Amino acid sequence: MYYDVTEAKHIEGYKLELIFENGKKGIINLQRYVNKGGVFSRFSESEYFKQFYVNKEIGTLCWPDGVDIAPETLYHEATGEPLPAWMQSEKAVA
Repeated sequence: MYYDVTEAKHIEGYKLELIFENGKKGIINLQRYVNKGGVFSRFSESEYFKQFYVNKEIGTLCWPDGVDIAPETLYHEATGEPLPAWMQSEKAVA
């Protein structure tokens, strides 16, 4: 699917440059995930954050211990294109 991440490069801090299957690319800043807690709490450890990799099987960024972010979310944040309708809340769709 065109949302799949094919390449990722660390730029600085929590900024990553992503390239998607359809050739589009963009820069995302995942700093806000540090405050989400839960599985993302380890993002506060910069060395852990830098251990990201592209899982070609599922087409997204992953970290050790099974942490990942939906490729549709990454695509939306990197390109500014809208989320797929099935990911938008009823309020946002209405």
